[in-house]
Amino acid sequence: MLEQVLHERMPHHVDRPTKTCVVCGRPFQWRKKWKDVWEEVRYCSERCRQNRNRALPVPGATDRPQMSNSLTSDRH
Repeated sequence: MLEQVLHERMPHHVDRPTKTCVVCGRPFQWRKKWKDVWEEVRYCSERCRQNRNRALPVPGATDRPQMSNSLTSDRH
């Protein structure tokens, strides 16, 4: 009976949703303190949040074509 009560309070770790940290790239699981803000959570820890300027590149973000300097190099 106690196990059933505990299971109703918090889902088992296998059943919890996971996300990938945008800084370190490691997966992390839902925590009770993130219950109301889970959609906004992007970082696995305070350390990664503080290092957010070192975030891993987003796939597809750097696939933009580069501007060629050939047009400007012809001018003298």
